[in-house]
Amino acid sequence: MQEFIYVTGMILKQAPIGEYDRRVCLLTRERGKISAFARGARKPGSRLAAATSPFCFGTFKLYRGRDSYTVAEAEIQNFFEDLMTDYVGACYGMYFAEVADYYTRENNDERQMLKLLYQSLRAVCSPSFKNELVRCIFELKSIQVNGEYPGAPADLKLSDSALFALQYIEKSPVEKLYTFAVTDSVLAELQQVSAQYCRRFMDHSFKSLEILKTLC
Repeated sequence: MQEFIYVTGMILKQAPIGEYDRRVCLLTRERGKISAFARGARKPGSRLAAATSPFCFGTFKLYRGRDSYTVAEAEIQNFFEDLMTDYVGACYGMYFAEVADYYTRENNDERQMLKLLYQSLRAVCSPSFKNELVRCIFELKSIQVNGEYPGAPADLKLSDSALFALQYIEKSPVEKLYTFAVTDSVLAELQQVSAQYCRRFMDHSFKSLEILKTLC
């Protein structure tokens, strides 16, 4: 008898497999980052077609084979449809998903990273926040969630407002991150810190970031 497991998570990426299938990468609350096959997801009318697209967040019913998981069903709570009609927003979303993919591992406790990704996508979809600020907050908090954030840099002369913002990002729970705005000058300071720390702690080339650089 086939044993099913249920996980709550988000699709980080998907790729076509064979004629009709997809392979998806899921960031889950229960099992960290896992890969799974979605059989027939590319067939016209498949119930898994929309549910296995990037950014989909919900509950996934899986069964485990000898070497991999397979998606049997999915109940999606948030498709993040706004990102499908906003090319720049989608690029930010893909960048955040790439960072999450880079940092996370199977069977690790990745609940904080999943929450950060979810809240950051919500912020990108909101007209209340500048995408550039969302990116800074996401990058700095990603580094902090993964235990590498060293605090405010000692080699940069920062304003009191920038120092306060950095402390707020470091100390606040993920759910409270996107509750403030900054001036353009403070944003520029945060971008300087974030760029420095990304070079130091994320020694990796992200494809979506290269696309973003051509758009912004």
